[in-house]
Amino acid sequence: MVTFLPSRPGRLADAPSFTRTIGGAESNVACALAVAGHRVKWVSQVGQDGFGDHLVEAIGAYGVDVSAVGRDALRPTGIYFRTATDRATDEHEVVYHRAGSAASAMSPATVGPDAVGDARVLHLSGITAALSDDCLALMRELTAPREGRPTVSFDVNFRPGLWREASHGGGVLLELARGADLVFVGADEAEEAWGVAGPEAVRALLPEPATLVVKRGGRGAVVFERDIPARPDGHTPDTPTGTGTPTGTPTPADAVTPADAVTFAAAPRVDVVAPVGAGDAFAAGFLSGTLRGLPVRERIRHGHLMAAAALTAPGDLGHPPARRPPATPHAAAPRRSPWIAHADRLVALDDAAWGRLHLGPGWTRTGADQEGRTP
Repeated sequence: MVTFLPSRPGRLADAPSFTRTIGGAESNVACALAVAGHRVKWVSQVGQDGFGDHLVEAIGAYGVDVSAVGRDALRPTGIYFRTATDRATDEHEVVYHRAGSAASAMSPATVGPDAVGDARVLHLSGITAALSDDCLALMRELTAPREGRPTVSFDVNFRPGLWREASHGGGVLLELARGADLVFVGADEAEEAWGVAGPEAVRALLPEPATLVVKRGGRGAVVFERDIPARPDGHTPDTPTGTGTPTGTPTPADAVTPADAVTFAAAPRVDVVAPVGAGDAFAAGFLSGTLRGLPVRERIRHGHLMAAAALTAPGDLGHPPARRPPATPHAAAPRRSPWIAHADRLVALDDAAWGRLHLGPGWTRTGADQEGRTP
């Protein structure tokens, strides 16, 4: 969607003007991964209007392949307005104008498995499932077990206001999460959607995914990862592949499921400018580390740093565009980005130095490390 941010704090009714930017869970993840140097394709639909033009051009400027974005001549591009205050307070306002939008018309007929068949990882969001019955049918098809399926990453993203009944939304999201290989969920949203409290209870409810990431806000994140032996092609969950059996499919009844490896990594202290987009950024950082085959603690730390980049910026994205739109539809983003080099230095800190990190606006500038800065 196109996002409009007020020019000053306060109620939407009092905002004299707005700044236009971009937003959307999947596109946020795509842009952040492109900044990290990965080859990324965004699959969606927008209207044949100026807002659609803006989204395609702005997301493409991050180095994201936008060749699979459909243009709908009959339906508009979704837009929304939001205040800059924390969405957890009563002062936070969000006004959506996306009923009947081009994105809500996505379905198995418009986005088939071939559109994502060459991916190593397919990242999906629970928000899309709430947009329409057609979108839900698409999500069910993409998370269904099938030979050659990419590793499916699913961010629960429970938004009660998007569902006709919150309890129905919780059930649908649980169904989709159980079909994924890698699941992201906040401890607070798991309690709201499913009535379970604590990471261990979430894992008990979701034993199917090979990797489960439970985010605990400013405290950090817990990762449950099943110790799955490498397949004959040498791949493991740390090195996703576009071939083979999905790691999230149920094991045979007589198979022995190894115990989870459980890893916790604390989040650094962050001076928050705006909280929107942090969850998407965390997913991008963790996925980046997964694609690079990093150990789980480093994957979590990369997630925290990407989230901190979003938290210290006013919009949904914490980084400027990586470069101009690719010259060809499948051009790859730079394989080694300045952001990754910067983040790797921080991720490598020992526990004491990591615990002293205090990140504020502007920290993402390469070379402006906050190592050793105390509150």
